[in-house]
Amino acid sequence: MKKLMKRLNFAIIGMMASGSAFAATTGADQALCMLAKEFGNIFSIIRTLAFVGAGISIAGWAWGYISGGKAIDPTKEVKEKGIPMLIGFILLFGIGTVLQIFMSMTGENGSLGCVADFFK
Repeated sequence: MKKLMKRLNFAIIGMMASGSAFAATTGADQALCMLAKEFGNIFSIIRTLAFVGAGISIAGWAWGYISGGKAIDPTKEVKEKGIPMLIGFILLFGIGTVLQIFMSMTGENGSLGCVADFFK
């Protein structure tokens, strides 16, 4: 019974995920277009800073080991620096990715159908 319910759940989730997402328009598309028009430059700057910050966090961590020139204990280093650094990297990269998706959706030829390209 447990196996059957698990398979049924996967089937339902698959149908929901692959179903059509084009429901009746509620005006939210136009609100997102207006948001992109007003804050397009700010979103572009934040996206760039998020990706640069993610890269710098990884590069800074690696440079610490390269410039140290001594043997390290990997288990101790991962516990002390690795987990927080990885969480920070994932958060920064996630913010940049979400903003990039939003910018693609509201840009010229985007899925929201905004009239102009706000991100230059």
